[in-house]
Amino acid sequence: MAEHHADHPSFNHPAPLKLLYGVFIALIGLTILTVVVSTLGLPPAIAFPVAMLIATAKAFLVCAFFMHMLWDKGFNILFFFSSVLFVSLFIGLTLTDTSEYQNTIDAFPRAEDVAAP
Repeated sequence: MAEHHADHPSFNHPAPLKLLYGVFIALIGLTILTVVVSTLGLPPAIAFPVAMLIATAKAFLVCAFFMHMLWDKGFNILFFFSSVLFVSLFIGLTLTDTSEYQNTIDAFPRAEDVAAP
């Protein structure tokens, strides 16, 4: 059952274990850095972009090495990043609409303000 058949394609780009362990240690280090940045008490205008930069670096490492996109065909990389772009675009466009109905939400009476009968 574990034998290799001639009609199956071989694995094209085996990653060395040293590289995978290095990426794993880098991901652990970036996770620790995320926790350290969150405990520093930075203002949200600085803390959020720093956290997103660290998260982007971790996502790049996972995509490039664990998903083998560094060695993959260009079309697959283009397809992956275009899907990420479209999801970001859809979420971003949805979030730009929140200012249109914020006044209605603020005017709605809260449960604490309404007296119980």
